[in-house]
Amino acid sequence: MRQYMQHAIQLAKCADGQTGVNPLVGAVVVKDDRVVGFGAHLKAGEPHAEVHAIRMAGASAFGSTVYVTLEPCSHHGKTPPCADLLIESGVRRVVIAMEDPNPLVAGRGIARLKAAGIEVEVGLLENEARALNPAFLRSLETKRPYVILKTATSLDGKVALDSGDSKWVTGTEARLDVHALRANVDAVLTGIGTVIADDPALTARLERPTEQPLRVVLDRELNVPHASQLVRTANELPVLVYTTSDDVSRREALESRGVELADYTTLERVLEELYARGIGRLLVEAGPTLVTSLLDGGYIDEWVMYQSPRVFGGKAGFYRSNHDGPLEAIEQFDVRSVETIGNDIKLVMRKGEPDVHRNR
Repeated sequence: MRQYMQHAIQLAKCADGQTGVNPLVGAVVVKDDRVVGFGAHLKAGEPHAEVHAIRMAGASAFGSTVYVTLEPCSHHGKTPPCADLLIESGVRRVVIAMEDPNPLVAGRGIARLKAAGIEVEVGLLENEARALNPAFLRSLETKRPYVILKTATSLDGKVALDSGDSKWVTGTEARLDVHALRANVDAVLTGIGTVIADDPALTARLERPTEQPLRVVLDRELNVPHASQLVRTANELPVLVYTTSDDVSRREALESRGVELADYTTLERVLEELYARGIGRLLVEAGPTLVTSLLDGGYIDEWVMYQSPRVFGGKAGFYRSNHDGPLEAIEQFDVRSVETIGNDIKLVMRKGEPDVHRNR
């Protein structure tokens, strides 16, 4: 049994970064101790894992056992209920790693399967299944994207020399790893200061084909340069600028180049609107002002820190607030992994796992 659920979990991982606000889910159909179908949820709005697995199994689905990493849905969204599909296919048993905390499901899928006479087991490899979806679970709790902060610093925590020179803090291997990070999110957020100082493209430039993230800029005065990489590529790759400016000529000039404009009110409202657009994972690559606001607001869910083994000195740190203490009152991230990339260190930290329970 465990090997089949482990197979489903590995299938789910294959779609990491592709499902938006939807969770990663894998499913395996087993008949007479043989895998006859399998699948994963590959993209928001497209068939769920159970659909792919049942289609592959065909007539062999009748009387089978289905292993699925998350409770089958029971409601009509962009796709029909997976619980109904399992019932119609005549499966005998469904083994579920974890219940779906989404209030639209929340045990209803399990109840529907049981009402149809299907044997249901819940909890096999639950911890491993929960670990698949920190973004999905956190977003259910906060109603905003799962926010990943990326920083590149010197050994003493500086993002640049005091002269302003910041290219490059880390080595080639670490910078390539950032492109892979961008490829696994739905959007990248930055501030106007970073756009002016660094002229970033904020694209995922990898050898393999990849879907590009939405580029999002906070620019109150609408000072984004028309010659910037973001504006020059806006017609091919979407750019969304949040602004408070009502300068008609500036707005029209940017819109004519393909830039989408939205009204900026608060940072929290920006995150809520991005979530409503289907942004499930948001990467932040920004300067000290925006980074400090996000940290002080408690909006950072995961922190990916690349650290160079060089000492810069000076004052160009990435965090500008001062904590008066006590130390135990300051929020602590949990270290999830530490690795070397080239001659740099990559440190991944997360907030504690959200306490999302089933809401009946």
